[in-house]
Amino acid sequence: MGIPDIFGLVLWPFKWVIEAILVGFHAFWSSIGLQPGDGLTWILSILGLVIVVRSALIPLFVRQIKSQRKMLELAPQLKKIQEKYKGKRDQFSREAMSRETMELYRHHGTSPFSSCLPLVAQMPIFFSLFQVLETAQRDPDRGGVGLLTPDLANSFGASSLFGAPLHETIGSGINALGKGGTSGDLLVVIVGIFMVALMTVTQFITQLQIMSKNVSPETAASPMYRQQKMLLYILPLVFIFSGIAFPLGVMFYWVFSNLWTMGQQFIVIRNSPTPGSEAAKAREARLAKKAERKRERTGEPLEAPEVEAPQPRANTQRTQPVGRARAKRTGERRA
Repeated sequence: MGIPDIFGLVLWPFKWVIEAILVGFHAFWSSIGLQPGDGLTWILSILGLVIVVRSALIPLFVRQIKSQRKMLELAPQLKKIQEKYKGKRDQFSREAMSRETMELYRHHGTSPFSSCLPLVAQMPIFFSLFQVLETAQRDPDRGGVGLLTPDLANSFGASSLFGAPLHETIGSGINALGKGGTSGDLLVVIVGIFMVALMTVTQFITQLQIMSKNVSPETAASPMYRQQKMLLYILPLVFIFSGIAFPLGVMFYWVFSNLWTMGQQFIVIRNSPTPGSEAAKAREARLAKKAERKRERTGEPLEAPEVEAPQPRANTQRTQPVGRARAKRTGERRA
């Protein structure tokens, strides 16, 4: 069995689930009056796929946010370990540095890979949707691996938005325009460029929310934070180059997924910010303002801070032992 067969075998269950979700939402949208073969119906079905997938990944997303927060908080300690072994190139020092770093991660329950979990978990979905869309366009009569019948595959493969086929890419549109092309090819390029711009902007804003609002002052002064801030401007550029090869249908999935991430992250940062960060200060100000409005509405006076009553000072003077004769004389004088 060759590598392509192994790859297809691994993706088979994901493709089956994707087809089931797409067909289910397609049936729903068609039942409320949308045209079954229209591109908007299939785009809304892709939106439904994003909602189902991202809802299932919420636990991983929460873990990602916590991991990113811990990694930024650990930056000063990681710097100390790096400075401890700075300039030491021997194998023993490298192993010791790696061991101390991993022990630090283990002690705080995080790792550099935890922040990538949602992205890694979505990659099989991404590639499976790519293959489902490609098969529906190139060999629609074969249908899918599950509930995507040949008729539905023909509908999915031939669907378009504003005349731009969902199975086309920016690259194919540019090639077609170079050979004369049609208005549909021009629309593919225009819609594709717009989608790439959306993918880039949403990815940038998503990372910016963490870097600008959800880090403590100590973390913001660390070298690791400065490195991640550089990646903030570099990573979104990946979409500009890779987006040329994405079919429009896959682009819609990615944009919807980025929008979901951006909104989900906004809610998490707003309600559970990193202590000492700008988001934490903003949350404290909101809570104080809310308490003030409640006081004005109910007329309740501000609660005075509780002050503990002073406790009587305990007698700590040590009692000296007294002999019998002395105790007797003392008793007689008091009498």
